[in-house]
Amino acid sequence: MPVFLQHREPHYCWAVWKVDETADELLSMLPHTDAYRQEVQRFASENRRLEWLAVRVLLYVLSGEEKCIAYLPNGRPYLTDTSKHISISHTKGYVAIILGESPLAGVGIDIEHYGERVHRVADRFIRDDEAIPFYKDTDIWALLLHWSAKETVYKCLDKTEVDFREYLRVVPFVPDDKGAFGVYEYKTPRRQYYVVRYLLQSDFVLTWTCF
Repeated sequence: MPVFLQHREPHYCWAVWKVDETADELLSMLPHTDAYRQEVQRFASENRRLEWLAVRVLLYVLSGEEKCIAYLPNGRPYLTDTSKHISISHTKGYVAIILGESPLAGVGIDIEHYGERVHRVADRFIRDDEAIPFYKDTDIWALLLHWSAKETVYKCLDKTEVDFREYLRVVPFVPDDKGAFGVYEYKTPRRQYYVVRYLLQSDFVLTWTCF
């Protein structure tokens, strides 16, 4: 399908793609189809192939031209032409990309599927000084926003090991369908404060930041 969600600001833009296509359908949306077809064969999982292709299609649509994604040793993606900053995320049935222009130092994005599983891992990332309010008669949305926001900030830190509970703290906020809240990181000497924006959909949460 076409882009599911899209947002543009003067110095950055992001988009979400809902993956309804087959691999062949996604390949048909890309230039130099044969090269992409060959590269995607290295993934044994069909779901991984679809995610990989959907990211390239979304990047092509969002940037308006073909660009190559490479990865640093820590797994952080970058564009080989260094024209923009990039962050990538995927969850069940969706992929998301954010592109940042200079003078931004970087960008981060995360998308998380809605589900109760977050309860089972909450003690790994929720601090004692973080408030988890109810929204729509459940705490699931707030838990997912905490996890997603910390994933987004983690992608900006350029660190391989970050304990979300110890080094990242979400400032208390009241959830809504969309908005913003603060996140402090304690992993680097800068102790940087990030403004994380978010959007809630029926089956996922999306968070992003630019700094």
